Amino acid sequence: MSDTIPLFPLRTVLFPEGALKLRIFETRYVDMISRCLRDSAGFGVVLILDGMEAGTEVKTTTVGTIANIIDFERLDDGLLGITATGDRRFRVVDMRRQADGLNIADVTWIAAETPIDVPTVHEDLAGVLRELWPRLTEGRRLATPRYDDAVWVSMRLAEILPLLPGDRQRCLEMSDAPARLAYLRARIPVIAGSMSG
Repeated sequence: MSDTIPLFPLRTVLFPEGALKLRIFETRYVDMISRCLRDSAGFGVVLILDGMEAGTEVKTTTVGTIANIIDFERLDDGLLGITATGDRRFRVVDMRRQADGLNIADVTWIAAETPIDVPTVHEDLAGVLRELWPRLTEGRRLATPRYDDAVWVSMRLAEILPLLPGDRQRCLEMSDAPARLAYLRARIPVIAGSMSG
């Protein structure tokens, strides 16, 4: 059984419990956000593989995350600003483009991961997150830290470390938190190099 949701292709990856701030200026997305607010519904965020965020047709990944709007405001420049948080992951079964340019997708839902203790071999990664997280005021406001949960730790690290979009997407598609931590650990030398540069 699939559900139909509006899609917002972006050049970013949204994780479950992750925070997303957007400035909305295209009519198709202003209308989409209005409908989402009216119906208390979410919209799907998928990573753009080819194309631009504004105006054109795009090629996207087939795994994304539903975003629920938790706040909105009129910005100083007159645009609509929203804050959303990631919820369930989904897989796109079919996607089509409406006359107004909005992408609509039939999706199936990916089961949420069961919380699991951080493996001893990866406790230092949890320590890195414990050091970084308090500095991230937006993240701290939207999520309660769970440093002993490998699912939460691995997803937070995947969203805040300076990874390539493809690596971030790979982490989103994984459904095994220890494997996600191992994947991130394998990229630590690259991460360290980019931070020092």
